[in-house]
Amino acid sequence: MRPALLAVVATAVLLTACDQGDTVAACDVDVDTAELRQVKADAGIEDCPAGDPDAGTDLPDVVLPCLGGGTEGSLADLAGPAVINFWASNCVPCREEMPALAEFDRQYGHQVSVVGVDFLETYPEAALDLAQRSEVTYPSYADACGGLQETALAVTALPAFVFVRADGSTQLVAKGGVDTVAEIVALAEEHLGIELEREAA
Repeated sequence: MRPALLAVVATAVLLTACDQGDTVAACDVDVDTAELRQVKADAGIEDCPAGDPDAGTDLPDVVLPCLGGGTEGSLADLAGPAVINFWASNCVPCREEMPALAEFDRQYGHQVSVVGVDFLETYPEAALDLAQRSEVTYPSYADACGGLQETALAVTALPAFVFVRADGSTQLVAKGGVDTVAEIVALAEEHLGIELEREAA
């Protein structure tokens, strides 16, 4: 990861509303059970992307399971343009912005992939319940044990966005609790360097 991005990560994530603290000790969280798979299916949540090993992003190559079962993958293999949202069900601004992210995905998901990372979440049932109530259909990886904390992408507060451009370059913006689709569109256009067109009804 480039030094400039590291500086943004180190500084910006400290300004958001939900401090996550240290990695959970002796973490043993099962994010793939029959019950979780059923909730995910009932909610219509998509499978996590398999990724593209040639995507060439500067994100950590850490394999993460898919929340509620499905395809595991690495952020390093996510092809852009994409919006990655780090969240957890116990984070108030995460809960507030999730319906807007779900609507953004419905309107612009044909141009920009939306992928979540359920971060340091020890209750995957609560995470999927929140996603279902927020009418989310985009997938989320699960980093219940904080594997990404051992990398240069040390997210220490939530929510946080990572924007992946088509060329694989990335921008992290720690901006908690966006309220509207328009705010996400503005962030995506600024950090992805593209102009979005709304999906026709």
